[in-house]
Amino acid sequence: MQTRVLTGITTTGTPHLGNYVGAIRPAIAASRRDEVDAFYFMADYHALIKSDDPARIERSRLEIAATWLAAGLDPERVTFYRQSDIPEIPELTWFLTCVTAKGLLNRAHAYKAAVDKNVAEGEDADAGITAGLYMYPVLMAADILAFNAHQVPVGRDQIQHIEMARDIAQRFNHIYGRDFFVLPEALIEEQVATLPGLDGRKMSKSYDNTIPLFAAGAKGMREAILRIVTDSRLPGEPKDPDSSALFTIFRAFASEAESQAFRTALEEGIGWGEAKQVLFERIETDVAPMRARYDELMAKPAQIEAILQEGARKARAIAVPLIAELRDAIGLRSGEAVAVAAPVAASVPKAEKPPRFASFRDGDGRFRFRLFSGDGEELLLSQPFDDPKAAGALQKRLRTLGGASAVVQTLADGTMLELDGVAVARLETGPGTDAADLALERLRHALDQLAAQD
Repeated sequence: MQTRVLTGITTTGTPHLGNYVGAIRPAIAASRRDEVDAFYFMADYHALIKSDDPARIERSRLEIAATWLAAGLDPERVTFYRQSDIPEIPELTWFLTCVTAKGLLNRAHAYKAAVDKNVAEGEDADAGITAGLYMYPVLMAADILAFNAHQVPVGRDQIQHIEMARDIAQRFNHIYGRDFFVLPEALIEEQVATLPGLDGRKMSKSYDNTIPLFAAGAKGMREAILRIVTDSRLPGEPKDPDSSALFTIFRAFASEAESQAFRTALEEGIGWGEAKQVLFERIETDVAPMRARYDELMAKPAQIEAILQEGARKARAIAVPLIAELRDAIGLRSGEAVAVAAPVAASVPKAEKPPRFASFRDGDGRFRFRLFSGDGEELLLSQPFDDPKAAGALQKRLRTLGGASAVVQTLADGTMLELDGVAVARLETGPGTDAADLALERLRHALDQLAAQD
């Protein structure tokens, strides 16, 4: 079974060498793994939160699509699309908005940081903060849940957004009584490569210290590399490779043997000007073929558009049926369907919702599950498990065996549910009470219902 991995691509600004090494190159390499069903989308709705310049938004979308394709992203192998070409995403955003607690959004890091900055400057807490920034986590949840992605590669600063997507999905599943959504996992990018910029700080558009990847051509790249700040050591004087931005950037493109040769040249006193030329030539070896493809794509925007439209078609083949299922679940069926169903519904008692399990990861990173009755009452909260497969296997056994599996062990401080000699869950009601007997009866009834479904 393939793992669906979904990656959002920011569509503001022009890609630079740091973007290529830290994000584009590793993501494209990951997309080539057979076990991965890769989705890549340009997050142009998100870009509207940061920019109100239409020309910049339009130009950036084109440049970034061309960059990823030129760098080797294979649209035949992956699903590559623009967020704004999937109308189901804003529709799902509204569905999720209606079940998302305001308090959850109040705790979002970006919103809290903006509020804290306003307060520190003596402004109104919400001065200059748009609803777009406030609702960003819900739109991100819709991006993920529209395709039921299993994993989302993110840096540590984005983990909260994945946790919020899980919370929102769980709440929707609970309210409407079915597991419509897969609960996504954050795929933490621990080893993200970062390059120093022209001034030695991290290469970033925020610092205006970037080396353009394609947009400035070979001449512009060379001129930028010649502006990298170095120390005052003259030709012939040994240089320290480990404190040199030139060596750090060179190593990101070179083989081990090439890196060792460049290190030796620096230690033996190569001049900074000559070292910068060596760096340019090494980068240009990799970048020149990609730049040629980039220029070709930028000259034929219709070719890019065709690729993105085909990606949108593939993406919507998944999103459209899901949204139709959700519309039916929440009562937004077509009028024709309602009219046909109404006479039947009037004469048939409303069916009892089935019980269901809900799995989650707790604050300690261990795995647990709950069992809810059809009316939403929590009947069971499992013990924590280190292995998600162990938790899943116990769920399956409980579902298969039904109420007969609810073997309890009376303890001094409560009642423990056991299965095959393994402690599954502690029941909250005390032993030997009417409440305990009733809770156990409800639990067994729910397990019998699940067994009957299977």
